[in-house]
Amino acid sequence: MADEQTAEFSLIDSLSEIAPDAWQALAGDQPMLSHAFLHALHDSGCASEATGWAPRYLIMRRAGHLVGAMPLYLKSHSRGEYVFDHGWAQAFERNGLPYYPKLLGAIPFTPVTGPRLLVRDAADRPLLAQAAIALARQLDTSSLHILFPCEEDRAALSAAGFMLREGVQFHWENAGYADFEAFLASLKMAKRKKLRQDQRRVAQAGIHYQHLRGHAISADMLAFFYRCYVGTYRAHYSRPYLTLDFFQRLLSARPDSLLLIIALRGEQPVAAALNLIGGDIMYGRYWGTEEYLSGLHFETCYMQSIAYCIAHGLSRFEGGAQGEHKISRGLVPTPTWSAHWIADARFADAIADFLARETDAINHYLDELGEHSPYRS
Repeated sequence: MADEQTAEFSLIDSLSEIAPDAWQALAGDQPMLSHAFLHALHDSGCASEATGWAPRYLIMRRAGHLVGAMPLYLKSHSRGEYVFDHGWAQAFERNGLPYYPKLLGAIPFTPVTGPRLLVRDAADRPLLAQAAIALARQLDTSSLHILFPCEEDRAALSAAGFMLREGVQFHWENAGYADFEAFLASLKMAKRKKLRQDQRRVAQAGIHYQHLRGHAISADMLAFFYRCYVGTYRAHYSRPYLTLDFFQRLLSARPDSLLLIIALRGEQPVAAALNLIGGDIMYGRYWGTEEYLSGLHFETCYMQSIAYCIAHGLSRFEGGAQGEHKISRGLVPTPTWSAHWIADARFADAIADFLARETDAINHYLDELGEHSPYRS
């Protein structure tokens, strides 16, 4: 039983102050929560004070031993979060109040559900949630936002006074398919026909695939992937959040968490998708191409990932943020959540009213999406 009388809290701005093994004992097997992933984000400068992501990790110890932690960031903007609160920031500004800095509990640039209250003892979750609110007050921030918390964390956050906000992603679940053909056979005829057409179109363009995991990913292939990744952002007139240095550090420190899917014509690479694997779950994360081909994106990012999951016994593929188009590829709508604490009671009441109405709309949207399942009854 956790003893809150002996808990000691502190604040750090670098994971170099925490031994990797001690951190992993809290973080579990989700690769984006790993010491290597987060430390690479900081050391590469991707998530740093200069980019508006100032680390403020809340650390909980008993008798000098690490027993709890929260990855927290002091944010000067709302970019790279995948939970949109720009309207809230504008409402603060219209009323002459600063919204930034705010305190954020999240994995930078990563819309993946998982633990956010990292504890050895489940009884410490409420204590850590309350300590985070106390820290938000101490830092004089407008608010505290915990993005994509797991179910156990949501309960503790709600009990501590956070408001919950619902969202939607699209995930694929492995129903024990014997092979990729068995998966296709489970789909409705129209969906199956469309996927086969996409595959045939890509194959007729001379494209074949390599799946490279861990140390099989060469420096040249990683550099090719990064050119494609940057190109995706440039096509949308924006700048990438992550640097080649970040990916190089991650590959060096945690190679087995990376799966690189390469689309080639002959021996020439054309496109790439970089996924992360933790436990029996694959997370679709980054993609890019050097030329446009009809169906190439869906085949490279989704079908090849699903085929790999089936071949290697992985239970789930999470396809990233947004995208109703993923339903026709066998990914189904899945609720996601965030938790929000607002310091100013007047704005907290207004946001609570907004969230109640938004949640009703999201649940109606989920019901509508559920009527368009790609699977046979």
